[in-house]
Amino acid sequence: MSWSWTLYRYLAMQFLAGIGIVYGTLLMLAFSIDVVDLTNRTANRNVSTLVVIGMALLQLPDLGQKMMPFAVLLGGVFSFARLSRNQELVAVRAAGMSAWDFLLPPLAVAAGLGFVVVLIVTPISARMLAQFAALEAKYIKGEASQLSVSPNGLYLRQGDASQQSIIHALRVTNQGVHLESVVVFLYGASDRFTGRIDAQSADLAGGTWKMNDAWVSGADGSPVHHAAYDVSTTLTPVQIQESFAPPYTLSFWQLPSFIRAAQNAGFSAVRYELYFYTLLAMPALFAAMVFMAASFSVRLGRSGGMLRVVLISALSGFGIYFFSEFARALGQTGILPVALAATAPATAAILIGMTLVFNQEDG
Repeated sequence: MSWSWTLYRYLAMQFLAGIGIVYGTLLMLAFSIDVVDLTNRTANRNVSTLVVIGMALLQLPDLGQKMMPFAVLLGGVFSFARLSRNQELVAVRAAGMSAWDFLLPPLAVAAGLGFVVVLIVTPISARMLAQFAALEAKYIKGEASQLSVSPNGLYLRQGDASQQSIIHALRVTNQGVHLESVVVFLYGASDRFTGRIDAQSADLAGGTWKMNDAWVSGADGSPVHHAAYDVSTTLTPVQIQESFAPPYTLSFWQLPSFIRAAQNAGFSAVRYELYFYTLLAMPALFAAMVFMAASFSVRLGRSGGMLRVVLISALSGFGIYFFSEFARALGQTGILPVALAATAPATAAILIGMTLVFNQEDG
């Protein structure tokens, strides 16, 4: 292996420029389509154009995060094809470098981009997507600030090893701190039923659920009416709000603690674990895109024209995307372990890409 930092830096910059051009194009297309879609969804709702554009901007980082693997793949094809057509790769090979040598800079750039996206971009996109979801609920779904969890209402579980309480509410408002039509089932040690509370509403404040118009009954079932009744809790408004948030509205740094909290409260955290492992595998997925791009475009003369290369690359990208969604569905249903379902697409893409590069280099 011959080391030339000047050459490596040049190849890295060419690869990065290719990704930037493709990613910028995809972002503009996505933004335009999103504005049109939001305009159609807000028609006849008296929503101003500025609000629509603002909503599209808030959703743009999340769309960009989803398009990033395609940008790495197509950007790699673009940069490798350009280097090949300019005979620069021929000169590099004449200098004694193999394909594995000149793939090192693109691989380093792709993996670095993956870490940047996971560690820096996802917190920003998650925060902006949460704001978009609030505006979408207000202007499109007509839910104001209320959250409707399901037709059967919301269930919350709180407590510790000595006592547990399960809270059911038909409606949740005010970012999760106000519950309506509330029923609380109280349990002691060893899941022993100790009582029940039926309240018209409940408000979370200062570590206490403040029940209004509550009927409290013990294990014997005799109800006693209270105009106001307090139940202590360890839940906070932030924890409740995050309980309803989709995975994409949580950053990489929030996911581990949220998964532990959801599991401790008795909630399934499978979709959050899938998203967390998918983020962990993102640098490897980006590296896999480099192998795929190189296998299609390094020897452009052998594999056909540019249009054919782009078409094959796009189809490969969609194939990986659909395989990722298929593996995710298997993970959510418990057929595959969560970690395997999240990392299988990146692993398969790396193996396929490396095999194709081996075939190109060594026949």
